[in-house]
Amino acid sequence: MYGLHLQFGAAVIHRLAYFILGFFALLTAFTYWLTARLVKADADNFMAAYFGSMVARLLISVGLILVYFYRGGAKEGPGTWAFLGSFFLLYFLFAGFEVWSILTNLRPFSKPA
Repeated sequence: MYGLHLQFGAAVIHRLAYFILGFFALLTAFTYWLTARLVKADADNFMAAYFGSMVARLLISVGLILVYFYRGGAKEGPGTWAFLGSFFLLYFLFAGFEVWSILTNLRPFSKPA
């Protein structure tokens, strides 16, 4: 993100991108805490807890976009597209790393083929 900002400036990376990065770090910590708490309450419900936290992350993220638009973000012109691009780039990177970490941690428990 820093390299893209140096190369292309505000046309590609929005000025709020670092706040979005912090938002996703806090959101990931919250959903991890939520999942851990739900699994601790009922260990057999891991899938429901995990997918529930994913839905919570999606809804909170959509809520952030709606707040951005409500507060006048849509009037920025090209800055709106830079915000949305930065937001979804970070959203999919966080989701991709989460899926990757789940898959790499499940391999030792897989049945041999």
